[in-house]
Amino acid sequence: MLGWAVLFFIVAIVAGVMGFFTLASAAAGIAKILFFVFLILFVVSLIFGRRRV
Repeated sequence: MLGWAVLFFIVAIVAGVMGFFTLASAAAGIAKILFFVFLILFVVSLIFGRRRV
């Protein structure tokens, strides 16, 4: 999921440099959402992933 967020971030940067600001803002929004979903899932896996038996 972090890989997808980085991919959309790179697409946003390239689109912003080329002047496609609408596409750049959409890609940046998607990248931000994916990054926060990754971050939440990472924290949840840290909390619940290591259970001692």
